[in-house]
Amino acid sequence: MTTSASAPPEPEDAITGGGTVTDRLVEANERYAAAFSDPGMDARPVLQVAVVACMDARLDLHDALGLELGDCHTIRNAGGVVTDDVIRSLTISQRALGTRSVVLIHHTGCGLESLTEDFRHDLEMEVGQRPAWAVEAFRDVEQDVRQSMQRVRTSPFLVHTDDVRGFVFDVKTGLLREIDPT
Repeated sequence: MTTSASAPPEPEDAITGGGTVTDRLVEANERYAAAFSDPGMDARPVLQVAVVACMDARLDLHDALGLELGDCHTIRNAGGVVTDDVIRSLTISQRALGTRSVVLIHHTGCGLESLTEDFRHDLEMEVGQRPAWAVEAFRDVEQDVRQSMQRVRTSPFLVHTDDVRGFVFDVKTGLLREIDPT
């Protein structure tokens, strides 16, 4: 996989001009839109699957899973943690948009393994307000995948909980390792 961090862009793909990173992204979007044609899809994923994963920039989920545009719903956050908001998104995905399967993907070397709930306390001390959310830090990635699977399987809002599988993505090899839920 080639990323902007590991290799310079090719001249024809280069994001030119100065300005902020956001300015460069908007410029890239203008080039994208110039060649864009409506694929004629709706919001229902073709494979009827929702993938919950960490936001880590090293995870290229579509390439890693052989997915194409329109194949799945992708829900990402720090750690790939199944939070109330993830349950909200999965509920909409299942009940309104037809998904039936849930794939959970955590990864090796996750930043949440080096944090603790002290992060939240320190933030409160800095800004004068306690965040309403938990950090959801963890020490054992496999156990955290099991916890995430359990949260999905026991949610009263989700109607399809029989096909929930969890994995750890190895950021060094690109391989998924399935985690036994027990």
